[in-house]
Amino acid sequence: MDVPISGTPKKRSTGIGGLNHLLDGGFPPGNLIMVYGSPLVGLELMTRQFWNVEREDGTYLMNEGSVETGMVNASDLHPEMYLPQMIGGRIVVDSLSSMVIRYGIDGTLKFLHLAREEIQMRGGNLMFVVYTNIHAPVEMMRLMRMADIVIELRTETHQNEIERTLTVHKIKDSAAPQRQLPYIITNNGIEASTTSRVV
Repeated sequence: MDVPISGTPKKRSTGIGGLNHLLDGGFPPGNLIMVYGSPLVGLELMTRQFWNVEREDGTYLMNEGSVETGMVNASDLHPEMYLPQMIGGRIVVDSLSSMVIRYGIDGTLKFLHLAREEIQMRGGNLMFVVYTNIHAPVEMMRLMRMADIVIELRTETHQNEIERTLTVHKIKDSAAPQRQLPYIITNNGIEASTTSRVV
């Protein structure tokens, strides 16, 4: 990681301009990032944008859905086999919900603990997807406690309009932002609004 004159490591871009602004530059290196919501809110768009931004090396571990070029098919991998596959600074697990269902919450948390040690050692970031309305509340609580950053994507329908919002609920060693980010889904992915305009 580049280290600016201030002596603190450069933050890693989220892939979404408005979210970078909200987080004062992006994700601090070495963090576990949990993104959660329903399957219809654009979680996969957010993870792909994070994975693809700045052409930095990374690994996308796909254990459900279509495995695209450059992704690792992790559908048959035990959590212990994820670690050797993790290459580069941008790691995505899509989804952690599948891991919890197949291997239980304790096995999943063990994986996250080992993954944290690995990404902290190399200054990387790991983003993982969790779907709502699947897990018991205690499982969600334990996943949120393990994560350094927790981001929720949500959609609400008001008459004939869809309102999409992104909320950062937790940032390790920092106060979470006190506002939500409206966002839209475009052909290029998620665009989040920082003020009155979409960036």
